[in-house]
Formats: sequence, C-alpha cells, structure tokens
Amino acid sequence: MSEVEHTLAVFIDFENLALGFKGKKKNLFNVETILARLVEKGKVIAKKAYADWSAYSQYKQQLHAAAIEMVEIPKRGMTGKNSADIRLCVDAMDMSYSKEHIDSFVIVSGDSDFSPLVSKLKENGKHVIGIGMHESTSPLLSNNCDEFIFYEDLLQASEMTPPKIDDDMSNNKKEAFTLLFDSITALMRENKEVLWSSMIKQTMQRKKPSFNESSLGYRSFSEMLKDAEKRGYLQLTKDSKSGTLIVEGFR
Repeated sequence: MSEVEHTLAVFIDFENLALGFKGKKKNLFNVETILARLVEKGKVIAKKAYADWSAYSQYKQQLHAAAIEMVEIPKRGMTGKNSADIRLCVDAMDMSYSKEHIDSFVIVSGDSDFSPLVSKLKENGKHVIGIGMHESTSPLLSNNCDEFIFYEDLLQASEMTPPKIDDDMSNNKKEAFTLLFDSITALMRENKEVLWSSMIKQTMQRKKPSFNESSLGYRSFSEMLKDAEKRGYLQLTKDSKSGTLIVEGFR
C-alpha cells in the first residue's frame, strides 16, 4: 500500500533569496538543500528560477547542475524586480491551469507581493508551500501559505538520530542503509502515520533514482527491511490484511 504521490512545481524568486543571504558567510545558499527537502514531499516536475543572472553569476553553476531553468529578467531601471515577480506569477498560473496533474506549488520567496498568487493557487485547489529566509520573509506571505519552511531551519540537523551503521558492511550497503534511514526520518518529519514499505521505497527513489535493492543482493525491498530489522536497526510489523511490511521506527 502507498499514498498517492504528490507532484510539485518549484518557482524561485532568486533576488528575494539574495536579500536574505546577502552579507552572510560565503556558500551559505545551496539549492540542493531545498530540493532535498522537497523530494521528501513528492516528485518535483518543474523547477524555474527568476533573476537578472548577470548579478548572480556565481550561483548559475549549482542551479544548472540541479536542472533548474534559469529565466533571465534583465534589469530595466527600477522595474526589474517587478518584471521578475510578474513573470513568475504568469508562469505559475499558466502551469496551474495547463498541468492539472501538478497538485503542489512551491514559491521560494519571502516577498509579500506573492500573497495574491498564493491565494489564487489555493482557489484552484493547489497545495502551496513557501520557502524563504527569515530576514527577507513577510508574515503576510508565510501566513497565507499552506506550509512555510525557513531555509535556515533546513540547515539544522534533525532531532531524530538514525542508528549507527555497522563497520563490517560494504560501502554500497552502507550508502543504501544511510539512504533508507534518511528516507524514514523524512517521512517521520512529514508526520506520516503509517510508514508503509512501498512509501519508504518511493521516497528513496525520489532521493536517489538509481536505487535498486537487487544490486545489493536482495530479492525484494521487504528482504532489505527484514535485514535491517535483523541487524537491530528497525522495528517492523506486518499489516494484517495486506501482509505489507510497516516500519514502526528505529531501535
């Protein structure tokens, strides 16, 4: 059993983000930190970032590596920022109407000007997630979103501590079990009431599309989970009706 997989579209107002991390230590911003959190919520279908990229050339490589479409908004006097805002809103609304399979929209900005966009997306039945920096986020925007995540909070370590992996395990298995524990932790963070095995595998494959338990010598994902239980990492139960494995938590 598994829940319906959510699909997400991400729109980044990069200039607003820049206001938040301006003057802070170098390399504070990493778009992968945001994307790693979002793949825990569902499948990211579209990713766009808007800015006058001549002013933020140092970030273009990491955005390109993350397969984010960089929309160029040239500065035109005092209207440059508004042009970026308008283009982002137009693209988001167009996708809202034309791509019905996308059920969640992520607005990466703290600008209160996007509050009407958030309201309209919610009217269209979309779940809206906001992400921004503490210093550049308006309460008008953060309070209007269905969920708002502060970028600085993503940098803090999770309170849940996964078990320590045995040293005698191969590097490939260590990597796979680390991915398993990270995915379980992510689902716990999303307050999932029942951690079905299929849900966990789905999350692992979103985080690392190349994951395949058969390459590790397991005949099924259930066999991998049972091995984790045997090693004392996890506590498992089985659904009485379907026989599907459920992860109760870490040991």
